[in-house]
Amino acid sequence: MEFAKLLKPEAVRVLTSASSKKRLLHEIADLAHSAYGLDAGQVNEALMAREALGPTGVGRGVALPHARLDGVEKVIGVFVVLDKPIDFSAVDRLPVDIAFALFAPEDAGVEHLKALALVSRTLRDTSICTKLRANHDASTLYTILSEAQSAQAA
Repeated sequence: MEFAKLLKPEAVRVLTSASSKKRLLHEIADLAHSAYGLDAGQVNEALMAREALGPTGVGRGVALPHARLDGVEKVIGVFVVLDKPIDFSAVDRLPVDIAFALFAPEDAGVEHLKALALVSRTLRDTSICTKLRANHDASTLYTILSEAQSAQAA
C-alpha cells in the first residue's frame, strides 16, 4: 500500500472552518466529493454512523475516521490539518488537529486494514506530525506524507 495510490493531492486540505467533530466530518465529506466524486451526504452519514460505534480519535491530536461505502472501487483517503484543534472524544481526551479519513469498498478486507495500518503507523511518528502541523500548504502536506512513507521503508 502506498500513499500515492491511497491519496490524491487534491484530497489534502487545511481547514479553518471546522469548529466541531460534526463540522469536521461534514468538511471531510465535502472534500471526498470534490476530490473523488463521492456523494457527500452518503460519506457524511457513513462517517457519523462509524463514530457512533466509538470515536476514531486515536490520540496525540490525530483522528482516523473511516467508513465502507457503496460505489467505492478501492481504498481512498482524505487528509486534513485543522488550524484550531477540536474536541473529538479521542482516547487520550486531547483535541484533534490532524485527521486522515479512509473510505473503502463494502467488501474490502485486507486492503482496508493495510491502508489503516499505513496511516496509523505514519501518524504515530511525532516528527512527521510536527512537520504536518508546521505547514499549511496542501501540496507541502502531500509531499510530507509521501516522503514519510519512503523514509519508513528505508
